[in-house]
Amino acid sequence: MSRKKQAKEKANQDDEASKNSGLTVNEAIPAQTFDEYQCTGNMEIDFPVLCALLNMKSIPEICSKQPDFCTETETAETEAEDTDDNQSQINASHLWSKPCINVELENEDPLSAKRVKISGWKVNKQLFRVLQKMLPSMNQLLSIQFWQAGLTDQMVISLTNTASLCSSLRAVTLEGNHLLEQSFHLLLSEGSVLTHLSLRNNRIGAEGARLIGSALSTSTTANKTLLSLNLTFNSVGDAGAAHFARGLRLNRTLLFLSLANNQIGDSGAALLAEVLGEFPLNHEEVVERRKLLLQRANALSFRADSEQLSTSQLGSTQNMSLSVSKGDNKGISKKKETSRKDVKTPEIKEKPQKKASDVKPTLGKGGKSGGKDRQSSTQEDKSSTSLNEAELVEAVNPLLEQLVHHKDGQLFLPGNTTLASLNLAGNRITERSLPLFLAALETQEDEERCLLRLCLQRNLFPAESSCYMKIKDLTDGLVKISSETMEEEGRGA
Repeated sequence: MSRKKQAKEKANQDDEASKNSGLTVNEAIPAQTFDEYQCTGNMEIDFPVLCALLNMKSIPEICSKQPDFCTETETAETEAEDTDDNQSQINASHLWSKPCINVELENEDPLSAKRVKISGWKVNKQLFRVLQKMLPSMNQLLSIQFWQAGLTDQMVISLTNTASLCSSLRAVTLEGNHLLEQSFHLLLSEGSVLTHLSLRNNRIGAEGARLIGSALSTSTTANKTLLSLNLTFNSVGDAGAAHFARGLRLNRTLLFLSLANNQIGDSGAALLAEVLGEFPLNHEEVVERRKLLLQRANALSFRADSEQLSTSQLGSTQNMSLSVSKGDNKGISKKKETSRKDVKTPEIKEKPQKKASDVKPTLGKGGKSGGKDRQSSTQEDKSSTSLNEAELVEAVNPLLEQLVHHKDGQLFLPGNTTLASLNLAGNRITERSLPLFLAALETQEDEERCLLRLCLQRNLFPAESSCYMKIKDLTDGLVKISSETMEEEGRGA
């Protein structure tokens, strides 16, 4: 009897869980294949069903919690980000005793999942396939985090493709996942929708930095969505800093960049400081600027020719209409004269009617001119579109900024005036690099202050350095960045 009672209680629990999602037990586990299964958006239902369809025997537990329940854990994680390398690489076993997928809900609705976190256990191919299938159906999902989850390059590539199918997903955190082929840069592709990305402690190195720097911008391409990028603890060194400096040259979207604890010395710091102030364009950038200027000139010329053509067509249409109106007036005047001379001759009265009918084809020709007007209007719309595209290129591409100027035989760009926060704490920067950052900040102050936060703590110069104090005076107190914004920068969420 006890076994029957237990089975009955379990069935009741299944029924209750299915009621929350509007499904019965039979509907929740249909007899179909993995690919045919239609996800409901409720992770507690979809996850075990999909795992069962793949014949997975041991599956992680789904832990759904509302924000208040997750506050303590999140606070501990946020505080851990400001610690040293040893703390950042600490094993997650003390947080998770067994594999578990943590789901943060917006409210009591099981379909209101905002964040998904996987921490401290390895995700295999089958499990990642299940996650990849579920994510697009979770319409309110904002961020997903994989911390020390053993991801592979293929998994990151799949995640890049899946992110584009998620209507709300904008933040991805991949920390403690070493990739052999350094595929992280794919998350910053031109078609990416991500606004926050955290790649802490992934051993990215100089090669990974090169790929990510190129994804930020080149002379012909640039990421236009990412707002914050956290690359703390990746040992990129001076070579990696040089790649990131190149990526910041023509990127005008990124607001927050953290390169803390990356073994960056004076040579890398000098390149980062240079890109904050005005710098000369290289050969590739000069060539690309000339191409853009030529495209803009062609667009303007096309519009001028189209306007001239439409004006001439309009003039001919007006002349045609005028000739038609004159013909009408002549017909009317002749009719009056005839009626005056031959009032007693009724047969002649038909002639003015015939002439009036003869005028109708002339009016028809005038009617055709309306089609020409529509044609000219279409041409104007096309030319206007071409000009708008040229103006858009001019507004977006830094190479066409009005402040580009000649000096000493070179073209100079004002520099990156978009970046608001740069974190270089915990590196190997000495006092020799400080005047370069100070000069860049003073240049921005003359134009328009954009870099509001420059973190240089825990480097190889004394805290009482006069140059460092001036840098702090220029950046401190300008804008107090909220704790929420700082948390987003650190966590990429």
